[in-house]
Amino acid sequence: MLPRSSPQATRAHARRAKALHWPVQPVSPALRRWLKAPGSLTARLRALGTVHVEVMSQGTKRLWPTERRLLRQTSGHVREVILCVDGQPMVWARSVTTPRALKGPWKALKGLGTRPLAELLFSHARVRRGRLAQHDWQRTGPQQTRARRDWQRLARQANRPAITTKPPGWARQSVFWHHGAPLRVMESFAPCMRGRFTP
Repeated sequence: MLPRSSPQATRAHARRAKALHWPVQPVSPALRRWLKAPGSLTARLRALGTVHVEVMSQGTKRLWPTERRLLRQTSGHVREVILCVDGQPMVWARSVTTPRALKGPWKALKGLGTRPLAELLFSHARVRRGRLAQHDWQRTGPQQTRARRDWQRLARQANRPAITTKPPGWARQSVFWHHGAPLRVMESFAPCMRGRFTP
């Protein structure tokens, strides 16, 4: 094993870090503004065109490590969607909460259907949002793998093999609170959004 302080060890560590994280290229200024933009993401997307929601899955699922730490449970209610603008997939999003919260403060999630989650989050005065933070993707992790799978599945379902937008890369996360119950929302942006930020 190489000593930690050796140049070889430093280069080996850098190679491992580069292989693990997705994406490795610097985020563009426009995409950085998407990551930090406050308020409703759906409202900003509507400035680009007609928005519709494709529900890819919803129900009880095993949670990812960051979700387990927040909710202190191994499974929870998970909703995964793709937000499309004028038929073009733009955002892959995942929201999670506890089964108990689904029967209480967040029970409206069950009947949301293809309506945007923003209609629930930004229409209720008692819902509070925590700070926005960047979410790190892993090249071989479950998040990137699931998003890529859903991207391909959407193209097959809609019989649109011409969909050329690459799967999401950079992502952000925040937690919404309603009567003390958390709802974690992760939103990931397709690379084509780098130059399409709406103020």
